[in-house]
Amino acid sequence: MPGGTVRIQLLMSEPQAAFQALLHLAQTSRAAARGLPAQADIRPQWSGIGFSLMGSLFVAPIGEVSEMLEVPSYTHLPGVQPWVRGVANVRGRLLPIFDLAHFFGDRLGGSRKQRRVLILETETLYSGLMVDQVFGMQHFPMDEYSEEAGTVADSILPFVTGSYPQGEQRWSLFRPALLAEESRFTNAAKS
Repeated sequence: MPGGTVRIQLLMSEPQAAFQALLHLAQTSRAAARGLPAQADIRPQWSGIGFSLMGSLFVAPIGEVSEMLEVPSYTHLPGVQPWVRGVANVRGRLLPIFDLAHFFGDRLGGSRKQRRVLILETETLYSGLMVDQVFGMQHFPMDEYSEEAGTVADSILPFVTGSYPQGEQRWSLFRPALLAEESRFTNAAKS
């Protein structure tokens, strides 16, 4: 009976009508809402900077790479190892640029436009590591870490501490901090 509905609304005070409207809205929202994911679905993640070098995929811990940038203009230096590309002025600081593939006995791949520099900065070392390509942040479930290095060249193995699978690919965990401890790397002068 349509007249009865109008009469009931007229008899209700405005605060009661507002309360009934809010109650109806709350019930409709609850019926349409999805539940929160179960706690079991949440897996702790490890994150790193993904890059490619010599045909392999690598990921470096975020704490060991302070910055990523396009390959800057650099000046060649005399009397240094052939894998030392030169030195660049990056925001007023002199950044030595190293060809990481050449250091490991190979050549950089891909196009020059894709090449990037990963900046390694420790208390004693500030260096730019030129790589084939950078893929930005990569995230992996921590429980999928494996001590297996993945498919990498033997020359890189001392600087790889494990890997993470992601789909059909395996990302090898490259540790720039270990490279900073390597005397052959830190002594770039020709012998």
